[in-house]
Amino acid sequence: MASITLGGNPIHTSGELPKVGSKITDFKLIKTDLSVASLSDFAGKKLVLNIFPSVDTGTCAASVRKFNESASTLANTTVLCISRDLPFAQKRFCGAEGLENVVNLSDFSEGSFGKTNGLEITDGPLAGLHSRVIIVVDENGTITHTEQVAEIADEPNYEAALAVL
Repeated sequence: MASITLGGNPIHTSGELPKVGSKITDFKLIKTDLSVASLSDFAGKKLVLNIFPSVDTGTCAASVRKFNESASTLANTTVLCISRDLPFAQKRFCGAEGLENVVNLSDFSEGSFGKTNGLEITDGPLAGLHSRVIIVVDENGTITHTEQVAEIADEPNYEAALAVL
C-alpha cells in the first residue's frame, strides 16, 4: 500500500504500482462512445497512462491538457487518460477544451483497473477514486516508467515520463 497525501493529510492506495520491467495487465475500460477498450486495441504502440481522480479538478485537467499537447509530437505513442469519471464527463471536458490527441478511458463501473494496478485510493474523501499515477509502457507491453504522485494535488513529472519514450 502506498502512502500519499491530499492537502498534506495522509491517505492510502490499495497496493503498490506494477514494477518497471513487468508487463502491463490487460484491461477493459470504457471509451467516451461507450465501447470497450482493451490493451490489444493499442498493440504495437507505446502508451502513456495518465491516471487521475477526476477530470473535474484543476490538477487533473492540467495533466490532460499537458499530455494532449505532448501527444501530438510523440511517434508511435498513444496517451490514455484514465479515471473513474463517467465517459460523458470525459467527452464533455475534452470537447470543451478542444483536446483531440488523447484517448479518455473510464473505469467507472467496477474500478478494476485501479484495484489491479494498486492505485485505488482506499481512505479519505477521495476513497474509491484513482490516485494520480503515470505508467509508461513500450510497444511490447513492458512497463518502462511509473510514478505515484506523492501529493494528489501536485502534477506529475511530465519530463520524466516523456524521457523514457
